[in-house]
Amino acid sequence: MAPAPVWLQRMSLVVFVLFCFYIGGILAVLPWSPRYWDQNGWLMAHPAIDAIAIQGWMRGLISGIGLVDVWIGISELIHYRDFKG
Repeated sequence: MAPAPVWLQRMSLVVFVLFCFYIGGILAVLPWSPRYWDQNGWLMAHPAIDAIAIQGWMRGLISGIGLVDVWIGISELIHYRDFKG
């Protein structure tokens, strides 16, 4: 089976990197935003989950996952090579 065309490989890289930056940025910033985290209606409706979600270590964990996701995007961007078969 022939490899995908180079333009398609590069386009998939761009989409993947943008996805990683977007999701990683949201995960890194959202836990520290009072409007979306402290006053979240869904969390307020579930007190057991809310008690854990407002802890600093949980916010740090989620932000850390976001930063790892951004790092994955950067790593893929740096280490990209065209596959020509």
